[in-house]
Amino acid sequence: MDFQLTTARVFIPDGKPESEALARVTHLGVGAHQDDLEFMALHGILACFHGVERWFGGVTCTNGCGSSRIGDYAGFSDEEMMEVRRVEQETAAVTGRYGAMIQLDYPSSAVKSAEDGRLREDLVRVLKATRPEWVYTHNPADKHDTHLGVLVALVEAIRSLPAGERPRALYGCEGWRNLDWMDDGEKVVHDVSGHENIAAALNGVFDSQIAGGKRYDLAVAGRRRANATFFNSHASDTAALAEYAMDLTPLMVDDGLDILEFTLGKIAKFAEDVRVRLGKRLGR
Repeated sequence: MDFQLTTARVFIPDGKPESEALARVTHLGVGAHQDDLEFMALHGILACFHGVERWFGGVTCTNGCGSSRIGDYAGFSDEEMMEVRRVEQETAAVTGRYGAMIQLDYPSSAVKSAEDGRLREDLVRVLKATRPEWVYTHNPADKHDTHLGVLVALVEAIRSLPAGERPRALYGCEGWRNLDWMDDGEKVVHDVSGHENIAAALNGVFDSQIAGGKRYDLAVAGRRRANATFFNSHASDTAALAEYAMDLTPLMVDDGLDILEFTLGKIAKFAEDVRVRLGKRLGR
């Protein structure tokens, strides 16, 4: 594939020809950083792990240049750190049996820029080559600006496609904000129980970040367990581990639906729930 940056690369873990490998992708994850897919889109990875008809494809948009580095990685240059992160992501692709892993290699500044359209154009190319049914990305209430840049570019890329070529569903996943605040009826609850070994293996690949002082592996595992336990206060758990997602499919169906207003509507619903519940107790 020809991408905007010559440093972008496509990795096919099982060595299939690139066009064949991309065409088989049914579940596509689009994340900002190396490790985002493994932490937020485990549901899609597991859905394809044992299958021959379903394949997970990954896209990481940034180059890892801004990664934290202490301990064994303290003396690494930007170029060395970028290569470490690329290799970690490709190792995760092997571990998770991905159909393809694409790393677009953008600096975060380009992804966050409202004027730079290169990422959007690259994502159009990916979507046309893969034609996925299900897509996982960052949610629009995330507090990481690079995550939001990826989300906006992806929605714009999908909207540029004819209606018949768009995915079946688009999920905004948890990252630098949980989604437990959402109305239970609107939460997409992805059951990821029963494969903690695979999840741990995927999380553990990213040594440069875990050793860099951020125990993402433990935090993500705890979030999944907390989601499952705290979802329903009056019933036994139906899942041991769960990921929450926001259903962003309406943004694909209705090109006129504003992303900001759509997101603020979710927040307003949460605020109304708090007002009603607490107001009752206060007699208001």
